[in-house]
Amino acid sequence: MVKTATKRTKSKLRNAEIIFSEKEISKRVGELAAQIARDYANKHPYIIVVLKGAFIFASDLIRRMNIPLEIDFMAIESYCNSDKSSGVVRITKDLDANIESRHVLVVEDIVDSGRTLSYLLGNLATRRAASIKVATLFDRPDRREVDVRIDYKGFDIPDKFVLGYGMDYAQHYRDLPYVFTLDYFPSESEMIARR
Repeated sequence: MVKTATKRTKSKLRNAEIIFSEKEISKRVGELAAQIARDYANKHPYIIVVLKGAFIFASDLIRRMNIPLEIDFMAIESYCNSDKSSGVVRITKDLDANIESRHVLVVEDIVDSGRTLSYLLGNLATRRAASIKVATLFDRPDRREVDVRIDYKGFDIPDKFVLGYGMDYAQHYRDLPYVFTLDYFPSESEMIARR
């Protein structure tokens, strides 16, 4: 069910539609955290957060897992300032530690074509981790081009460009606590004036 955007968003962005509210996201993140905590009990997982989009989801998720863990970050570049992947994938920030013999959980914000995640998983597989699993809050299977395994999934989302809760357009809207879609790309002045 699509909800009308809040007054805060609608007043600054034309035709914004909220597809997941803050409350819905929080509930699902709690459910995923409980499942992951059960699965990783006594395994001291090594959490790899894919920057930048997954940092908000990962932060909320790990605080609710309540198990010993370690966190690291990777930055993978595959998107330009558009709604489509560029097709070129490269690591721009690598891990700070060795993951050999560790139980790794990769945390993504959204799995779209699967190319970025496939590249990342292939790279991590060469590092001899004990196990590698994937958690994503959002999955867009309609755009899948490469088959990738997702072990923990929050929501399937429609084939629309989504913003908020870590996901951005030209580095804007990550801070919003809900996920919404627009039927146009906002101008720089609209992005700056949205507050």
